[in-house]
Order: sequence, then structure tokens, then C-alpha cells
Amino acid sequence: MKLYLVHCGFYDSEVCDGLYEGHVNYFVVAKLFEEAKANIKELFEFKNKKMHIDGLQEIRCVNGHKINLVYDVTSIGETQIINYKHRELAHKEIKE
Repeated sequence: MKLYLVHCGFYDSEVCDGLYEGHVNYFVVAKLFEEAKANIKELFEFKNKKMHIDGLQEIRCVNGHKINLVYDVTSIGETQIINYKHRELAHKEIKE
């Protein structure tokens, strides 16, 4: 199994009459690229927001660390992502 990051776009009519495109990223595990793409297209939110796929990446290694997926029978069908609320703005240039 391989880990994929899928970058999806959508237009939300509730925000600025749908003028601007919003984006969301999904992680999906699949054997093949085509399977990953098909799995995303079956998500309720993908269908409900009439999303499209802007990009799909297979993730093999991050910062020198190989990705090793391990099947866990206690987590069947689950996705667990820990979100850390963090916002850091670029430093302002100090003029003398």
C-alpha cells in the first residue's frame, strides 16, 4: 500500500457567490494511483462540494524518512490526523 496526498479544488457558492476556488488536501492509502483517485471521488464531501482533483502525489519519503504503512485492525476505516492550531506570519523587515 502507498500513501497519497490528493489536492482537491471546489467552488463554494456560499462564499463570494462561488467566484474563488477553495482547496482541501486529503490523504488516502491505495495500491495504485488510479485506486487513490477513485477512492477520493467516492467521498461524500467530494461529491457534495462538486470537487475536482488538482493534483495527486505519492509520498514515499519525507525529510529522509521512508513512509512505512502498517495495517492496524483496531483502526479499520478510520483516519486520524492531529491538527495543531498554528499561524505564523512572515517577519516584518525593520527599516532604520
